[in-house]
Amino acid sequence: MIRILVAGLGNMGQSHALAYHNDPAFQIVGLVNRSVPDLPEALRSYPLSHDYAEALERLKPDLVCVATYSDSHADYAVAAMEAGAHVFVEKPLATTVADAERVVATATRLNRKLVVGYILRHHPSWQRLIAEARDLGGPYVFRLNLNQQSSGPTWEVHKALMQTTPPIVDCGVHYVDVMCQITDAAPVEVRGMGLRLSDEIAPEMYNYGHFQVLFSDGSCGWYEAGWGPMMSDTAFFVKDVVSPRGAVSIRMPESARSDDIDTHTKTSTLRIHRVGQGDEDLNMTDEPGHQALCDREQAFVARAIREDLDLGRHMTDAVRSLAICLAADESVRTGHPVKL
Repeated sequence: MIRILVAGLGNMGQSHALAYHNDPAFQIVGLVNRSVPDLPEALRSYPLSHDYAEALERLKPDLVCVATYSDSHADYAVAAMEAGAHVFVEKPLATTVADAERVVATATRLNRKLVVGYILRHHPSWQRLIAEARDLGGPYVFRLNLNQQSSGPTWEVHKALMQTTPPIVDCGVHYVDVMCQITDAAPVEVRGMGLRLSDEIAPEMYNYGHFQVLFSDGSCGWYEAGWGPMMSDTAFFVKDVVSPRGAVSIRMPESARSDDIDTHTKTSTLRIHRVGQGDEDLNMTDEPGHQALCDREQAFVARAIREDLDLGRHMTDAVRSLAICLAADESVRTGHPVKL
């Protein structure tokens, strides 16, 4: 049984903790959060600490789940590995490329497993989308966005996230990872733009942004992300991959809402368009929801530890997608394209 310490009990931290609670491969030995969180009944019996370093030293877990805010990911992950634990860390891996590389170097040096929370990699519909797009062949045009008309508690979470991380980085790493899996070509240049649309966030931060990324095989793509009560719910979830031979697209129902966590992963219908052959719609209504995906993700973590899986490519991909999104952030802030 893998003894697990969970640090950070926001939306994702609680979902991962529930996955550990329900999986006999894991034993939760402790929870860590700076404040006293409102936990679901299933998690209330576990010991709660407010001091990560103390809990890590006292409990000596086999695995640490880092689901805190992005600016602490690297330090928490390195501390866990130095203490003898494997690590699951929510995306993004870090807030700088140097810190991301430091985490990967630590995992390699100490022979620890490091899994980054790219939940879409465990989603059957997204796996199918990637496979169908690769079957069409490139070069590709990627048209992707995820705008969230957030209000109330969700807007408060977004404002807290934006103390360190803009939307195009926090959400963008998922979708850039999808682009990279499909094209498998090196990114060469990123161009970004963004705008601060609310006085409730710091003057140097922006809650809307988009960027273009160019790849060495001629593929190109754009990603757009915005958070806040001012965002439009129209065309908030665009997921298109276009090639010379056709396109693969996610088509959402009219009832889909941008501020619904399940909407961010559910695909409803996958449309495959082939030139000269028309369209094929694949019904995805029975796909796993958010919690079921977290369950799958943590089952993979258990397998990686038990079967000693080689995670070298996984770690390299995590650094690459982060580097692209951070280059986009740099482009937004400087007004100039960034070469990679």
